[in-house]
Amino acid sequence: MDRIKRLVLASASPRRKELLAQIGITPEIVPSTIDEMITTDVPEEAVMELSRQKAEDVAARQKPGTCVIGADTVVAAGGEILGKPASHQEAYRMISMIEGRTHQVYTGVTLVYCGQKGNRVKTFVEKTDVRLYPMSDEEIKAYSDGAEPMDKAGAYGIQGKFAAFIKGIDGDYNNVVGLPVGRVYQEIKEMFKQEEKE
Repeated sequence: MDRIKRLVLASASPRRKELLAQIGITPEIVPSTIDEMITTDVPEEAVMELSRQKAEDVAARQKPGTCVIGADTVVAAGGEILGKPASHQEAYRMISMIEGRTHQVYTGVTLVYCGQKGNRVKTFVEKTDVRLYPMSDEEIKAYSDGAEPMDKAGAYGIQGKFAAFIKGIDGDYNNVVGLPVGRVYQEIKEMFKQEEKE
């Protein structure tokens, strides 16, 4: 890891920054400014595509020795991608779709290491299954009318009030928060082993 002169997070997400801080990484925050374009409705492919667009957009303006982390998280229920709700009504619809059922959270991550001889790029996806308790209409309405769902994929935050409805998860909890930091750390380490061999 000492080969990295700068580590840049291509996201303004406070949750991703906190997750990296938890494992001792303090990134520079340089959010991507691209218009996000998805060309697929397959959740795994969509998050990989978006994370790559964000990471490459930011990496194009970095000096050699910089490692850029781009990430994108979506919730998928019954094959439909649930992004961030545009309104409280949309948050209500999304929560209604996932309550009492199991849904998936996908985070795509792209690492771009800006080397002297060009960039090294690695993209991967992490999936976590989340099981929810049934919710009454009053509970769905009370939650979806609050501020918490508005900036989150799938209209909920597992680390907030919504924890009351989480029955269990299969996979990485941090992935549901927004970044599978354990896997990110291991993939960065692996990337540098490859770099050193060359």
